[in-house]
Amino acid sequence: MTPPLVALERDGPVARVVIGRPEVRGALDGATRRALLGVLREVAAAAGAGAVRCVVLTGAGDSFCAGQDLREHAAQLAGGDPALGRVVEDEYAPVALLLAEMPAPVVAAVRGTAAGAGAALALAADLRLLAASARVDLGFARVGLPPDTGASWWLPRLVGEGRARDLLLRPRPVPAAECVAIGLATEVVDDDALGARTAEVAQQLAAGPTAALVATREALAFAATHDLPATLEHEGRLVAGAARHPEHLAAVEAFLTRRR
Repeated sequence: MTPPLVALERDGPVARVVIGRPEVRGALDGATRRALLGVLREVAAAAGAGAVRCVVLTGAGDSFCAGQDLREHAAQLAGGDPALGRVVEDEYAPVALLLAEMPAPVVAAVRGTAAGAGAALALAADLRLLAASARVDLGFARVGLPPDTGASWWLPRLVGEGRARDLLLRPRPVPAAECVAIGLATEVVDDDALGARTAEVAQQLAAGPTAALVATREALAFAATHDLPATLEHEGRLVAGAARHPEHLAAVEAFLTRRR
């Protein structure tokens, strides 16, 4: 059987979305982008229904995702493909929004290369676990393009405006240890332990209060673009909603009765 362009695997409440095409380091051609969009929509629907409580995004083989498939891109440029100008708006942007607004926490497990749009996909996750040999490369400028897939939104929020400019204007592969030091990664794991550690973190998140975790992400995103009074009002609305959720009621009862 031909391996799927994007595989969906389930481990109880954890959904693993695996970008295929390991022979080209997970490069995103049109078919793969559309497959990824479809799988993420399916996962988001399952998460909204409560069947998925954590999402892991990773790549098949030895790489996470090398970004845009430049061979296909060059062929489209040469052929004057009229759809080329809408690829970011129609395919990359919806994927970024699905990850950012997923009704469950998202963990990126990065091996090998995460470059260009592939790096942006990792940045869109709530947590990023990197294998020790992994590299993150915001190399858009290297191919004469500005950032896309939300990279210009997430990068300065993770590493600061000055460092974001440097990484985008003078792109280079950033080693995993440096990624943690500057805020691009949550944790670095030995290469042979990445799978087990990712599963551990995913199950930990899946066992948590999903609604509160998703609301926390929403609170952070809102606060990043609003002043304090508006943020306090928004927090109040989020807390009022969470206070009526069964997860909150169960957590309070557990606290009072000294059980998990």
